[in-house]
This record gives sequence, structure tokens and C-alpha cells, in this order.
Amino acid sequence: MEQISFDDLKISKEIKQAVKDMGFEEPTPIQSLTIPEALQGKDIIGQAQTGTGKTVAFGIPVLESIFVKDNSPQAIIICPTRELSIQVAEELGKLSNHMRKLHILPVYGGQPIGRQLRSLKKGVHIIIGTPGRLLDHIQRGTLDLSGIEIAVLDEADEMLDMGFREDIEKILRKTPKKRQTLLFSATMPNTIKKLTHNYQNNPKHLRVAQHLITVPEIEQFYFEAREKMKLETLSRLMDTYDINLALVFCNTKRRVDRLVRDLKSRGYSVDGIHGDLSQKQRDNVMNKFRKGRIDILVATDVAARGIDVPDVEAVFNYDVPNDNEYYVHRIGRTGRAGKTGYAFTFVAGKEIYKLRDIQKYTKSKIKQQKIPSIDDIKEMKVNILLNKIKQVIENDNLDKDIHMIESLVEVGYNSIDIAAALLKMNKEQ
Repeated sequence: MEQISFDDLKISKEIKQAVKDMGFEEPTPIQSLTIPEALQGKDIIGQAQTGTGKTVAFGIPVLESIFVKDNSPQAIIICPTRELSIQVAEELGKLSNHMRKLHILPVYGGQPIGRQLRSLKKGVHIIIGTPGRLLDHIQRGTLDLSGIEIAVLDEADEMLDMGFREDIEKILRKTPKKRQTLLFSATMPNTIKKLTHNYQNNPKHLRVAQHLITVPEIEQFYFEAREKMKLETLSRLMDTYDINLALVFCNTKRRVDRLVRDLKSRGYSVDGIHGDLSQKQRDNVMNKFRKGRIDILVATDVAARGIDVPDVEAVFNYDVPNDNEYYVHRIGRTGRAGKTGYAFTFVAGKEIYKLRDIQKYTKSKIKQQKIPSIDDIKEMKVNILLNKIKQVIENDNLDKDIHMIESLVEVGYNSIDIAAALLKMNKEQ
């Protein structure tokens, strides 16, 4: 599949600006497949796992279909859960940030219905919700779907597993037959096929191929780190594990630039690459990293393509990736040539749900660890130093060094005191 950019898409300048603000460099595979076809008004079956960028894949065509001056519901997005409804509403809110007077409303059980009723009376262009609450509004007469131009079924297989088929059909029957329908599902059981046959018009089936990679040599951990603690956590882990060569991934170009600046201020040898750099600049940074002239390379997923540096000891997911497959590509940069590598992921708040999706997708266990304390770092450094001393004793020729120590013993110093003094001097360096 030929890779396209967001600039290649025939979308409004307002949405392009929003995409730029969100820091996306290029569409994910499901977005590249879906958006051009959906913008032409075609019905779509999008088959992709959770965490592959589906919300943007249908969000952009939905926003492009809205006529803002008409203050009635023109798009409906049906989701299986309250959490997903909120997540979709938040993502569409960011995508429509520059579209003035556009109104999006999530409706779901557990929220006071009075608040939803007031919003519906004022006028809503896009309604997002769970089947039960949407049906409730339809039956109350507070939600009119006669003007719907586009309907989206998100995570359709999960909705059917939860027993929502009848509710979904009731909702779709209240919308015009000439609407555009986009259906997204990770799997395609017969129940989904029946739904598409009954409620879609000659849909285009677009599927993202899964390239599942398992990397057993990589030890995978995650840390619950608030945004303000991420920089400190990264610094402590670099010190605790005594990492000499590390790759740090951020989701946006701005995050890369900011993190490079912050790490430099802490004395780390670091540089960054992202899509705004020229090929010559990227090559220059990569050469420095390969030759070990910088210890940390901070990168976006797009810019990091093709990185093959055998001695990378650890990969840090400073941001949880936007696409599950990106996680696989990221952590695959370490643990090369039979060596053990580390993959550390920083998780803040609701990102824990994204991490669970990644674990399902990769069929791997990502263990939680506590952020190392200052005392933990000191202890780990001592252990690393002691291990190095053992290796030197076992593998190196120490005849000259032993002679030097013996000369100190001859003038009355204890060999244990000498070793302790040397250890202290080494720790203070």
C-alpha cells in the first residue's frame, strides 16, 4: 500500500490544521485505506484492531460531511461502552478544534439525562453514544435521526457480543436509507456479515494486515507516571539500569523537541529526529547514534523507520503509541542479536486502557513496576559496580595492580580498607 500524507487528503484546511496541532505525521494504515474511500461517500467495512487509529479514520469523513449551519443531528456514532463514547467525543473535539460552531454530544448511561436533553434542545451536529441511551432518547422523542447523513458503528463485533444487535437495528431503521454507513470491527463473524448485508450499500471491505511479532528476549515493563513525572522517571531508569544506548519514542514532533531540550538540561548526551528534519539532518543524527556519540535518541514513529542499531539496550515509550503495531516496531529495536533488551512504557491515567489493548494485540505480558526511588538507584549502582569488579577479577590480568596494592599493605594499610576506599572513589565519580 502506497503511503499517503494528511496533506494528500481532500479535506478542509481547518481539519488539516487540527491534525497538525495534534502532531500526527502521517495516517496510520487503517486511516490511509479508509479516509479516501469514505470521503467519496462509499459505505465501508473497516477491519482493524482496537488502537490502530480508527477514530480518526471515521472522524475525518464524519466532520467533512457536516453542514454547520444546519443545527440538527447529521451524523451518529454508535459505540459499545461509555468509555469509548467519551474517547471518541474527545478525539472528534480535537479534530474539529478549528471548526467554529460545530456541536458534538456524547450520550451514555450514568450521566444525568437532563444535561443531555438541554444540549439536544440547543442543537447538535454529531451524536455519539451507547445503543441503550440512544434508543432511550429516540423513544422519548428527544432525538430525531431523520437528517442523518452518515452513521458509524464502532467496534461492531463487541456491540453484538454484548447483545446490542436488536437495539442497533432499531436505531439504524430510524435513519434515512440513503445514509452512508461506516462499520468498524476487529473480527468478521456471520452476525456482522448479516448486519452489513441488511444496512450497508455495496460496502468496500478494507482490512489492515496484522504482522504479529513476538520478541521474547525483551523484558517489558510499564510505569504509572503522571505527565510531570515522566522526565524524572526516564532519568532514574537510565541511571538505575546503567543504560548506555537508548531509544525514546514520542507521539509528536513537538514532544521530541521538548524532551531533547529537557534531557540536555539534565546533562544527557541526546538528539532527536522527526518528520520536520531534512534527510541530511536525520542521517547526521543517526550517524552520531550509531557511533555512540549520543547516548539517547528521541524519535517519532515515522522518523524512526529503518533504524537498525544492534547495541540499543532499552526502548522507552515516553508516550503510549497511537497504533498497537507501532508498539511492536518500537520494542523490536532492542534485544537484537540474541541480547536481552528492555522496553519501558510510561502510562498516565486513561492510557492504561491503551496498554491493555497492546497486551491483547501482542499476546505478551507487560509487567508493572514501581518508579525507582533515589535509594533504589544508589543500591542498583553499587550492585552494577560489584558485578563489574567480579568480572574483572575473573577475566583480567591483575598482576601489576596486585603489586601496587601490596606496596600499600607493606606500609601498614589493610587490603579491605584499600578496596573500600577505591570503591568509594569510584562511586563518587
